Amino acid sequence: MAGVGALALLDIVVDAGSFESWDSTPHDHPVDEAYTAELAAAREKTGLDESVITGVATISGRRVAILLCEFRFLGGSIGVAAGERLTTAVRRATAERLPLLALPTSGGTRMQEGAVAFLQMVKITAAVTAHKAAHLPYIVYLRHPTTGGVFASWGSLGHVTIAEPGALVGFLGPRVYEALYDTPFPTGVQTSENLQAHGLVDAVKRPDQLGEVVDRALRIMTLPAGTRPRPAPAPEWSIDDVPAWDSIVASRRADRPGVRELLYNAASDVLPLNGTGQGETDPGLILALVRFGDMPCVLLGQDRRGQTPLTPLGPAALREARRGMRLAAELRLPLVTVIDTAGAALSKEAEEGGLGAEIARSIADMVDLDTPTISVLLGQGTGGGALALVPADRVLAAQHAWLSPLPPEGASAIVHRDTAHAPDMAVRQGVRSLDLRGAGIVDLIVPEYPDAADEVQPFCDRVGSVLHRELADLLAEDPDMRRIAREKRFDRIGSAMTAV
Repeated sequence: MAGVGALALLDIVVDAGSFESWDSTPHDHPVDEAYTAELAAAREKTGLDESVITGVATISGRRVAILLCEFRFLGGSIGVAAGERLTTAVRRATAERLPLLALPTSGGTRMQEGAVAFLQMVKITAAVTAHKAAHLPYIVYLRHPTTGGVFASWGSLGHVTIAEPGALVGFLGPRVYEALYDTPFPTGVQTSENLQAHGLVDAVKRPDQLGEVVDRALRIMTLPAGTRPRPAPAPEWSIDDVPAWDSIVASRRADRPGVRELLYNAASDVLPLNGTGQGETDPGLILALVRFGDMPCVLLGQDRRGQTPLTPLGPAALREARRGMRLAAELRLPLVTVIDTAGAALSKEAEEGGLGAEIARSIADMVDLDTPTISVLLGQGTGGGALALVPADRVLAAQHAWLSPLPPEGASAIVHRDTAHAPDMAVRQGVRSLDLRGAGIVDLIVPEYPDAADEVQPFCDRVGSVLHRELADLLAEDPDMRRIAREKRFDRIGSAMTAV
């Protein structure tokens, strides 16, 4: 059975009385008398003239373009008239610079109209692609059921994708599978919850929760121009000359604050996202839309709680990170990366999953990103897993954070064939924040008094304040000059050492 009807859903999600229809009378695509009768019956049953409704409404006072399916109208199927209506609405939303909220529920293409209906999915997808290319938000709410060509086109292109609890969502209609193969499709596969578990859906939310989620997403995605304050002066902190090994030990404390604590204590808005969008998740990485103060960003954070000996940072984490980079580019949002990893996975699965290639692609995406970028060394910064998220316009470091091609014990094992020389290798390799600043890798060090684990809230507040200031500073810069400066900063590293 279908879930909440189209008009009832509008009443739940948008501000009362705010919806304005964009629809004109559809031009039917005649096939035969039987189909004409089906259309007439669907109109009589639903009170609607087609399977889709489009228009504009406000959600928490913000204008949003709406695409909405009615499953009771021929299973929400998309024919020529419905495809034209959707495409016209998407293009109008793009022209008016409006965010777009799609709420599909559909069995897919309208079989009565055949191939011409099937090709409507291409037309709608092209319009959505142009909308996203204009750096405008596209949010999708997958309702029960959403299958076939609708799911395989405009239903799967959201910057943020939410789904109704318990909804049947998938490419293949279960009845089609059973008819073709004379066996039921496995249960539990095509559900919202299973898709979320596999990184295909960002969240599962009831209809009455959708408005708040959309409002929170758009607060971050569509911050009005001209509201950003002038950057505050950079803080003048004196950083104690702490031995490198002391910082290594401090960074490994079990109670050291990580990205979760930073977001909880310092962010003004957080909308967690989930997975690669391609069937993978990794507990070692957090992807979210975030605001620090009024400064928006896409945040990629290596989660020290999610990385264990059994679940080290794997290639899926970097594919999820690269999804975040694409989001930042498409939405013209700054990107903030938080580095805190004991090292990427060393395993057969990681090698076969393309870990090395994903590190390379992440570095390439970072250095080529058009939007402002900030990297934060928050704790351990080991190996390629850390390097993948380092290349940024600004690199910040917590006092006890560090960066190294291997943990000091690994470097000691290579050079001395034991781990006893790890403290000495930490010194020789210049891994601590002060050394990194001296080498021109780190721009600013956030102090710990004396250890972030002993002052979680004040430490997170300091990091959040620095991020707010740096984001404001970068957003005020000329984009071309910012990119030139990014290229030059990495060219300089190693060519001339500066004093600490």
